[in-house]
Amino acid sequence: MSFDTRGLSVIDYLPCRYGASRLTFRGPRRRLEGEFIAVLGSTETYGKFIEAPFPHMVEAKLNRPVVNFGCLNAGVDAFAHDSVILEAANAAKIVVIQIMGAHNMSNRLYTVHPRRNDRFVNASSLLKAVYREVDFTEFHFTRHMLSTLKSIDAQRFGMVREELKQAWSARMRLLISQINRPVLLLWFGEQKPPEPCQDDAVDPMFVDCDMVAEILPSTGGLVEVVASREARIEGILRMQFDPMDRAAAEEQLSVKAHEEVADQLVKSLIPLTRSVD
Repeated sequence: MSFDTRGLSVIDYLPCRYGASRLTFRGPRRRLEGEFIAVLGSTETYGKFIEAPFPHMVEAKLNRPVVNFGCLNAGVDAFAHDSVILEAANAAKIVVIQIMGAHNMSNRLYTVHPRRNDRFVNASSLLKAVYREVDFTEFHFTRHMLSTLKSIDAQRFGMVREELKQAWSARMRLLISQINRPVLLLWFGEQKPPEPCQDDAVDPMFVDCDMVAEILPSTGGLVEVVASREARIEGILRMQFDPMDRAAAEEQLSVKAHEEVADQLVKSLIPLTRSVD
């Protein structure tokens, strides 16, 4: 016996694009004018399965437009090389950048899809030389590919990890340098930024406390939000999703976690908004 469950997905994300950018964001599409705040980020910022993710909550609390530039599975590359979104960021009063993982971005070892950054495209000759026994045509996603390489040889994987770290740091510096507005970094996860060499077990992947500290001086500060015990226990309770998406929903941070992010962001944004008004 089968039945149609498509109607149970109650959230209409109203996917939209801005200008000539090929990135797809959560809608409704907003007017990029006035004293708005821009939030750049990945799936958490987009708010997959969340009716009102933290950018929407911040807008309600501040009574100021907040444009959600969250893009599903995005890495830093998605924004650092998109002139349309950079132009939009420079039109904002303040820019919040969610710290995204280092795995979903192109580097000297492999290439990812320019819009679906979690999609593995191909390995470089260098990576193929390091892992000669691996058939890279078997991989479609970065996480699967990286976890396989680590399981084959943790020592060789150290070189991969270091390349991802260096690429992330360079790309974050590039992104921040192209934004001539106050930038606030956001760490949003279930754990604090980890120590080096513990970073592949924590989201955002391969980003450690030293890397965050390195780029912090070029920004207006860091809002570090670690989901509380209550937020972790809540899980999928207030999420909205099709039953077939339950496993994917269980991987996302809860509505309570989004509320905690909104509260902390507002505390940091209020003094910043006063200084730029």
